[in-house]
Amino acid sequence: MKKSYSEITPYIENLAKISSVNNGIKPEMYSEHHVFRGLRDLNGNGVVTGLTEISSIKAKEKAADGSFIPCHGELCYRGINVRDIISGLQRDNRFGFEETVYLLLFGRLPNENELTEFSAELSDYRSLPPSFVRDMILKAPGKDMMNMLSRCVLALYSYDENPDDISVANVLRQCMQLIAVFPMLSVYSYHSYSHYHQNKSLFIHHPNPRHSTAEVLLSLLREDGQFTDLEAKILDLAMVLHAEHGGGNNSTFTTHVVTSSGTDTYSAVSAALGSLKGPRHGGANIKVVKMFDDMKSDINTEKESEIKDYLVRLLDKKAFDNAGLIYGMGHAIYSLSDPRADILKECAKNLAIEKGQEKEFHLYETVASLAPEIIADRRKMYKGVSPNVDFYSGLIYRMLDLPPELFTPIFAVSRIAGWSAHRIEEIQNAGKIIRPAYINVKAATEYTDLKKR
Repeated sequence: MKKSYSEITPYIENLAKISSVNNGIKPEMYSEHHVFRGLRDLNGNGVVTGLTEISSIKAKEKAADGSFIPCHGELCYRGINVRDIISGLQRDNRFGFEETVYLLLFGRLPNENELTEFSAELSDYRSLPPSFVRDMILKAPGKDMMNMLSRCVLALYSYDENPDDISVANVLRQCMQLIAVFPMLSVYSYHSYSHYHQNKSLFIHHPNPRHSTAEVLLSLLREDGQFTDLEAKILDLAMVLHAEHGGGNNSTFTTHVVTSSGTDTYSAVSAALGSLKGPRHGGANIKVVKMFDDMKSDINTEKESEIKDYLVRLLDKKAFDNAGLIYGMGHAIYSLSDPRADILKECAKNLAIEKGQEKEFHLYETVASLAPEIIADRRKMYKGVSPNVDFYSGLIYRMLDLPPELFTPIFAVSRIAGWSAHRIEEIQNAGKIIRPAYINVKAATEYTDLKKR
């Protein structure tokens, strides 16, 4: 009898136990061998593994005595503060994702003619091969949009006339095409899932060549193709803020590692997608939204005392998923503030007013004000804790009526810009394959003949 793919038999469970029993690596061994687990030093700082000009993060300042003290976070793209980029876009009341992509890829801001030409080029690339949607998306609908996106990316390799050429010009062409079609791949995959797994109506819109990336995403997603200007502008700002975040985040480092092997663009981007899919990376904002849903079903959220008690129970592993986390609070680098969260907070406030969801926004504000003190008290953490980018992005996506299944793919629609820039930078500057070392801690063991075991 053929076993189900999802079936775990007693035999398999026993093999898993054997694997666990024979895992002799203990937490203290990392200190003993001076190994920086997760490429983090003893202070939690990332171990430097490369050089980049693409983006930088600042969360500490050097004091007079030489020590480092936390400061309000700063994020720069190609040396330009993201807050200044956002301010410029808001002053002009225009979309900025395409401009951000240009800046990340080419190292400087475009002038008006360059931006117009580049946006038109992206629009021209916003098409898929004949029958691709039917054969790769509709005929094999999946339940996970990130896996669908990865499969589509790998499939595009077969439609590329020159897929393995890793010259900068060819990789740039491939990256621009992927940046252009990611909204289509993501939304079409969702519609396929929604139709075949949730029994909803199926509709496939073609992108409007005059639309920005954010407008394309919203128009493809909604049955009537309609959206407000504020909705599109806020989604655009969220995409600008998610486009890049230093070279050390997991998916970008994955891009560098895989690119250093000399492989093709589609394989490198697929690997980055696999990294971003993880709940410790790109899937965190879904956890935030679900945590708030659980909170609203469990307590009276109009009473601050009950909110405090719920947050304490979260940390004590007695609420929500019992993981001991207040999702959306804290960051590996930022402590006093995450600049992306600061900007998205204002976006969420404006959107909440338009959508009549001020009460929901106030609940998020309340948690953001209470959580740092509670975390500091329960965890004895004194470096400072603040909301991160995931805290408000999930709220914004929900107010935009985006399905949770698309939260992480939308992150990918944005971050493909940074991955592309880092892939090109790795090709231009790397001469060696990235190959970290691991220390073997297993003692030598003699081989035993099969009949004597």
